Amino acid sequence: MRAARTAICLALLAVLAGCPSSADDVPAGQFRIATGSPGGVYFLYGGAIADSVRKRLPDLTPSVMETAASAENLRLVEEGKAEIGFAQADTSAEFAGDGRVVALVRLYDDYLHLVVRTDSGITSLTGLRGKRVSIGAKESGTIGTTRRLLGTEQIDPAKDIQPFELGLDDSAAALQANRIDAFFFSGGLPVGRVAELAERGGITMVSIGQYAADLRARFGQYYTEHTVPASTYGLQTVTTVGIPNYLVVSKDLPEQTAYEVTRLLFEDQATLLRAHPVAARLNSRSAIYTHPLALHPGARRYFRQIKP
Repeated sequence: MRAARTAICLALLAVLAGCPSSADDVPAGQFRIATGSPGGVYFLYGGAIADSVRKRLPDLTPSVMETAASAENLRLVEEGKAEIGFAQADTSAEFAGDGRVVALVRLYDDYLHLVVRTDSGITSLTGLRGKRVSIGAKESGTIGTTRRLLGTEQIDPAKDIQPFELGLDDSAAALQANRIDAFFFSGGLPVGRVAELAERGGITMVSIGQYAADLRARFGQYYTEHTVPASTYGLQTVTTVGIPNYLVVSKDLPEQTAYEVTRLLFEDQATLLRAHPVAARLNSRSAIYTHPLALHPGARRYFRQIKP
């Protein structure tokens, strides 16, 4: 009998050891969210996530970091200066090699915007030659994707255009003030700053979706052709290049924290949707596809749990 009781106790201890229910497993500490510029989707979505974290995970202390976006966010997470960040899939590929940065979910697709002044005469990608063009902020996802896109037409930003490295808010202000002729920005629909410019008038968007296949062949399966319907901004319908977006974290983020934040994204989706419509794009079927980044074990546990 003593041997039987001992065996039962050991079995119970083994089960309890695998249960993430102790006080030590409660997500706690700072939770810095690396986002993007105030006029972009990352910043709005990140702010909504911070609000949900405050309500649902009170031992975590969230803060929203304004950044240049994808590349800076990945670097901050890798260096331990942010706990979580938003990043494009193509930019994430540059950080996938050593496995220190992993993903929680695939969120939604970015749409690469080429916004031009209507009086610039620009109607195509090649029409940017000789023009004043903002190609995106340093350490953003936009600048990397834009450089690849320009390369499909052998356009060298250093030689063939007058380049400006501006974020979304500065690009919009510069375009409105006629300091630049065009700008690129990669963001989920709708981008608030673009909508504001469209409402004032004097801008249009240029179709670049025809380059998605070339980008895919040259740089990987991150790029798809998407449509920006006329209803989005009240402009003409255009095609563009779509790139998936991920929430990225360090592989060292505690498993229970990763699990709880992943669960929060789905269970608070209706609340997050109030911050921006892209929150509606999150779904459990596509969320697990975060190539080339691995899923964090905490996120994997959540998806296994909800699998029918």
